[in-house]
Amino acid sequence: MNGNMKKEMTEFKILMRSIPATVVTLFVVSVICMNLLANKTLIQLDWIALDGGILISWLSFMCMDIITKHFGPKASNRISILAAGINLLTCLIFFVASIIPSTADDYTAFDGIFGGTWFILLGSTIAFLASAAINNSLNWTIGKCFRKNPDGKAAFAARAYISTFIGQFCDNLIFAVIVFMFFAPIYWDGFCWTFIQCVMCSLTGAVAELIMEIVFSPFGYRITKKWRAESVGKEYLDFVSKE
Repeated sequence: MNGNMKKEMTEFKILMRSIPATVVTLFVVSVICMNLLANKTLIQLDWIALDGGILISWLSFMCMDIITKHFGPKASNRISILAAGINLLTCLIFFVASIIPSTADDYTAFDGIFGGTWFILLGSTIAFLASAAINNSLNWTIGKCFRKNPDGKAAFAARAYISTFIGQFCDNLIFAVIVFMFFAPIYWDGFCWTFIQCVMCSLTGAVAELIMEIVFSPFGYRITKKWRAESVGKEYLDFVSKE
């Protein structure tokens, strides 16, 4: 193991014991639930489509905003990769369970929900990782614009609202293009969306998710304020400041 790799591993270990477990747990659980809930469509019209993932996706983005605000975008990106990895492992376990034959009751519904479709999982994973990187980088960049009061409510709100809206839009659009434009016509009997439909549905979805972020962001602000007052993650912050 070379020096850079060893340093990165050490930094990740320090990060994992520095971020409060509650936030990491909520983040990972929200990512897993988001993908499972996406199996149910709540609203579907010509210009809008919202699935069950909207009920929890705001939580994953709020967790990223909280981590980015206190620990920086690099830390948030690493936790996002961790969450995506755990989600893939969970989906693999569900898939294995769905293909194991049962001599008991009819589990067709279970198999349909948890068995999943590989290109949906592919699209959601790519979309999540890309939107996470966009959200975290944008959140951090916007924060630098508030030099007089970077820890105030206005700064946190601007960071959270703008980065979440753009991040959610990118997440929705990337997923829609991959699944409904590229793979759906092949595997779903010619069903597909136009690019305009992808954009409109991504936009309306991002607006709905932004509303959820606005409602719950005050809790995120209080968490970051408490972390700052209690010097949460000091070991990690001191470690990265030496780089």
